[in-house]
Amino acid sequence: MLTLRLTPYTSLRWAWNGTAYTADASEIRPYQHPLVEQLAISDAHRTMLIVRERAAGRSLCAPQVRAVTSVEYDQATDAARRWPLDYVMIETRPHHPVRVTAGAPRTTPLYLAHSGGVLHGSWEMADLRSFATALSPKETARLLIYRPRYGAETLFTGIHRLTERATATFGGALDLNYPEPALHIRPRALAEDGDVLGAFTEAIDNALDRRPFRPDTTAFHLTGGFDSGTIATWAARRWPGQLSTGALLVIGAGRKQQLRRRKQFRDGLPFGERDFLVDCQHYPPLHPDCARVRGDLISPYEEPLHYPFAQLTAQLVSNGARALVTGLGGDEMVALSAEESDAVALANAHITEKLPWLGSRARAALEFSEDAIAPPAVVNSMTLLSLETTAPPLLRVGVWPLHPFTDPDMIRLGEELPMHWREFKSLQRRQLASLGLSEDVTNPVERESFVWLVEHSLKTYGVPLIRDMLVHGSPLFDAGLVDPDGLAGTLDELGRQPYDEEYHAKLLQVIDLHLAARAFLS
Repeated sequence: MLTLRLTPYTSLRWAWNGTAYTADASEIRPYQHPLVEQLAISDAHRTMLIVRERAAGRSLCAPQVRAVTSVEYDQATDAARRWPLDYVMIETRPHHPVRVTAGAPRTTPLYLAHSGGVLHGSWEMADLRSFATALSPKETARLLIYRPRYGAETLFTGIHRLTERATATFGGALDLNYPEPALHIRPRALAEDGDVLGAFTEAIDNALDRRPFRPDTTAFHLTGGFDSGTIATWAARRWPGQLSTGALLVIGAGRKQQLRRRKQFRDGLPFGERDFLVDCQHYPPLHPDCARVRGDLISPYEEPLHYPFAQLTAQLVSNGARALVTGLGGDEMVALSAEESDAVALANAHITEKLPWLGSRARAALEFSEDAIAPPAVVNSMTLLSLETTAPPLLRVGVWPLHPFTDPDMIRLGEELPMHWREFKSLQRRQLASLGLSEDVTNPVERESFVWLVEHSLKTYGVPLIRDMLVHGSPLFDAGLVDPDGLAGTLDELGRQPYDEEYHAKLLQVIDLHLAARAFLS
């Protein structure tokens, strides 16, 4: 939600120039959007500057630096840390280190890098390209085996992530401090008259009402899935005839079913007339026109389906969308714990045995894959990583992401629900059934998934890209993180044997990491 350049140990007398805060050689530039605001206060010695999501029912803050007393300053900074939505707070004192703190619901990422006594930060990793010095073996290994971890490390040494509730202190060297673990609650028994669906829809309302978004300029993901479907259908009842929708159309076995289910959603609820559907068979990932494949500076953490997602976003923007509501976080809201499901604990236990392209350095780094990760967060860490994939492509075109399932009320409800309300997404299924939607919506037979799209993209566009890697080399080979012989053997196997979704699909990550490394490190 901002970019920054901070030079500590200078006077740091901040002023607002209409688009940014400036002081000597320092600058803080907020992301300009109706759902974002900025404010600054100073007690003549200390200055706090904050960029944050706007909250509904509150007047827009004036951005000019406001003079306050020392007591008022302390009260204001304490209140700022309790802001219920996403924020980034910067605290400065003349001739002292600077502090940057992130809020708990990280709608947007903030990457940090430094050089020559200056701290740089941006939601756009490409802005920090010059600070990327090498590939991090530990982070690369995590990503290669599809076992990401939320923490300060990124794929590139020299670029860091400011995680939720963490504080970065910079006085020439960067010190990143994780917060205390967030406290969570356990499931509890329901009261005899407990109204779970009533509590669920109330939580959706609370989440939607926290921000002053406009229904006429807000689009809703409506994929056909349970999570986006639950949010969008309830919102359509609240704002009949006003909401536009959009989705990516899958290929493969679930394609016709997805079309039927989306039609039932839109016919059965009072959505607006506009519906934007991007057919992935025409815009598959790894297509030569994809920004990643063209060599653009696309973060390795961005949307894996970058090409079709960019097409959908462009359509939404061209039709006036300024915000997009998603179903991200719905999986984690009702996820079973490791205690409730042995499958969770055993997931990926044998994955390294089935990835012959893992380099020796990556295999060695996996021993330390759990080191230095962030403590338990308020929002599930996997959700936070998912949000990080979605935000940059939207922010580039002026769209702000909204994720109701990351709302505190929603998270708390999910944690309290007994297992039988969470397993198999029973909560979402029952909510959709309560709206009169059929079994085709609430209990679909076919699998609606991007697995067939990934297979098609790998075989059509991925194979030539891997062959190009093998001929011309890759930073992943040079760093010992991917074994070219193992990759070549897998490529040969892919042409002779049936496609194995469990591990062939992970070649997509090899290609994406290669493209990111080549773009950022060349």
